[in-house]
Amino acid sequence: MALTKEKIKTLIGEFRVHEKDTGNTSQQIALLSEQIQVLTGHLKQCPKDFASLQGLFKMVGHRRRLLHYIKNENPDQYQKLISRLDLRK
Repeated sequence: MALTKEKIKTLIGEFRVHEKDTGNTSQQIALLSEQIQVLTGHLKQCPKDFASLQGLFKMVGHRRRLLHYIKNENPDQYQKLISRLDLRK
């Protein structure tokens, strides 16, 4: 199941820095994390869906690169984002 428009709007609003902010790195990571969770659930039901598996790998790599960017630019924001999304323990 894909992300709904309402879920996308709530994620964008939750990670917004200012009123007209629609695509900062934190929002992109949050959206990718949500898509990864949805796709992981799909792949548990359909383990032979290799096209979706390839898309999952691409999303994980993109999120990893964005996290690396935030870690280099703003380490405090990186720590807040990691704890907020519960990505690493």
